[in-house]
Amino acid sequence: MGTRILTVEDDERIRTAVRMALEDEGWVVEEADTGEEALQAFTRQPSDVVLIDIMLPGIDGFDVCRSIRRVSDVPIVMVTARADTHDVVAGLEAGADDYLTKPFAPKELSARIRALLRRARPTEVGVTHLRVGDLEIIPDEGVVLREGVELHLTKTEFRLLVELASSPGRIFSRESLLEKIWSYDYFGDGRLVDVHVRRLRMKVERDPANPRHVITVRGLGYKLQP
Repeated sequence: MGTRILTVEDDERIRTAVRMALEDEGWVVEEADTGEEALQAFTRQPSDVVLIDIMLPGIDGFDVCRSIRRVSDVPIVMVTARADTHDVVAGLEAGADDYLTKPFAPKELSARIRALLRRARPTEVGVTHLRVGDLEIIPDEGVVLREGVELHLTKTEFRLLVELASSPGRIFSRESLLEKIWSYDYFGDGRLVDVHVRRLRMKVERDPANPRHVITVRGLGYKLQP
């Protein structure tokens, strides 16, 4: 079976257009037009990528995203008709890895999914262990420990942490992190970085409001404190 993509969209015209664009790339597409149907489909057979429209009848896209994220770290893209900060940030805070704003071109959709699939593969680094403070990172196994206790990160959060930990003390700009973690250049959005850093802090910091590890360098970006 090839790469499976679950697309959740209540507008039949958009859903059909998305399916045709994805199938042209050689991917297997499963469709759902409600949140309930999407959760049933994902439970029945998990997908490799999930596209979720925010405005759905019944269970909305945010709740669908949260439900899937509780059981899986599958890459998730939220799709919104509005680019306002509230919808974008709320979707990322619900656990999405990325977002798309309608209308979008098939070429951009395909590029986003290819980037997600690349990120879903194991992270390639030149070391087997990374240690920063009380954190131990094992890239080959996708494991992060804090004083021996495993922390549960999504794949995107893990890749972000590994990238920062690869050069402790180095300042990484949002643009460089978009390129390294999201494989984006010209259509990247710094909000992706900011929200994922915030989510990462919630998991790796004892006091996320006063982080010891993942530090903001105002006007420049982020660094991992050695």
